[in-house]
Amino acid sequence: MPTRCTTLPYADTGAFSGLLTDYLAQKPALAPFYHRFPTLENFAAQIEEKKAAYSPEARKRLVAALRDQYGLAPEPEPAIEASLLLLAEPTTFTVTTGHQLSLLTGPLYFIYKIVSALKLSRQLKAAYPQYDFVPVYWMATEDHDFAEINHFSLFGKTYAWDAAGTGGPVGRLPLDGLAEQLLSQLPPEVPAAFHKAYTESKNLADATRRLADALFGEFGLVTLDADRPALKQALVPLLEKELAAQVSNAAVQATNARLSAAGYKPQVFSRPINLFFITDEGQRERLEPDASGADCVEVTVRNTAKCHTQAELLALARQQPERFSPNVVLRPVYQEILLPNLVYIGGGAEVAYWFQFKDVFAAFGVPFPIVLPRNSAQYISRANGGKLRKLGLTVPDIFRPLPELKKQVGAALGQEEISLKAQQEALAAAFQQVQDLAQRLDPTLVRTVAAEAQKAAAGLAGLEKRLSKAAETKHETAYVQLAALKEKLFPGGGLQERTDNVLSILVNNPEFIQDLLAAFDPLALEFTVLVEE
Repeated sequence: MPTRCTTLPYADTGAFSGLLTDYLAQKPALAPFYHRFPTLENFAAQIEEKKAAYSPEARKRLVAALRDQYGLAPEPEPAIEASLLLLAEPTTFTVTTGHQLSLLTGPLYFIYKIVSALKLSRQLKAAYPQYDFVPVYWMATEDHDFAEINHFSLFGKTYAWDAAGTGGPVGRLPLDGLAEQLLSQLPPEVPAAFHKAYTESKNLADATRRLADALFGEFGLVTLDADRPALKQALVPLLEKELAAQVSNAAVQATNARLSAAGYKPQVFSRPINLFFITDEGQRERLEPDASGADCVEVTVRNTAKCHTQAELLALARQQPERFSPNVVLRPVYQEILLPNLVYIGGGAEVAYWFQFKDVFAAFGVPFPIVLPRNSAQYISRANGGKLRKLGLTVPDIFRPLPELKKQVGAALGQEEISLKAQQEALAAAFQQVQDLAQRLDPTLVRTVAAEAQKAAAGLAGLEKRLSKAAETKHETAYVQLAALKEKLFPGGGLQERTDNVLSILVNNPEFIQDLLAAFDPLALEFTVLVEE
């Protein structure tokens, strides 16, 4: 479907944090917390740094694991196969984004993350033709917060799945009950690929990968599930250092102090040991050092804490590294160990917490990638675009608060602006004269005059409200339409991309992903608005 694209600065939307807008403005206070700013020119040095650090053994391990992963599925898309072949070459690097295993892709920003990675890969190939660049979606299969991903919103309705046996890595969850509880309730216009991904998969990780392949496989996207024993072998040196010296927490705490001193609030909480332990029951539990200083690290299983010595954990890390799972602090390091990666593409909150980790990467001797905010976007359907024009509003206008928009629309419709400010001032002046007279003749009457002045001012204010309401009533239909449009474009007062699912657009515009690819320019670092023509 034809769409018109426009962009505006992130700061003009009023929807993003000060840290993000300061980063985009390259404020000097943030410079110590990242490595290289995301410009096309800066990728030259990033390529050289990663080329020197990424070993042939690491590449072989990655490709073998991906071959194994895709070998369990039907024949991959030709473009995916081409990407897998490229990854075996020493001149290939990755452009990575990551996300939770949100049901049916969850909010729109999941789509925007991946399209940003696809588009940047193309741009890098054009700028550096001697290299190849593969877009990668890192699935957060080891996350255990099921409540964050078990629902999504479509056409104003929330769909949810109540799975049993949660508390372990969500990627391992079997899909029992999903078809009955959720898939069977979907509108009939939902494409078959969204059903097939779940009905033909054994667990949530497989389903999410199949859906990503269905949506983006033709563009060469490679989806990675790093919850695999073969890949966890690469984590052994990190596990040894973290368990023996707890280096990541010290690095994060030092960075947090500097961030706070610069006026920024740290995004995530670091723990003494930034690892989880996968129990025999498949639960993902914290590793907690004994508070007394004893040689004991506790793992809680069924509400009972079990003590492990440091030596026991180190031996287990070497023999079964798959029993350990990095938390939010160490997951990015694990990602950069596994991949020949140059850049991580994430949302505003992710950018903020990556800024806490630069010293963590240094502590483990891993190159810190370029950190790029994903493209953010607003999609305006033809119907809603028509309503905007009818109300006399432009694209930048829609980001303003509703009361301001009401005034703008009212002025355009010829509504008289009601203000009794001059009358209030005149009334106050008159009562001041009366109060001065009372002060001269009988000071006991001053309080009475003041009370009467307050009563009169309140009465005039009430009249002002009633007159304003009367003026608004003449254009009530337009204001109701405006409020409904604002809620449609900004559900619950937030950005559309944080609530609406891709199906809310895709069922009416099958070319939506292609439209995004054409519209997005990741390195322009601007907010994108697409309007159906």
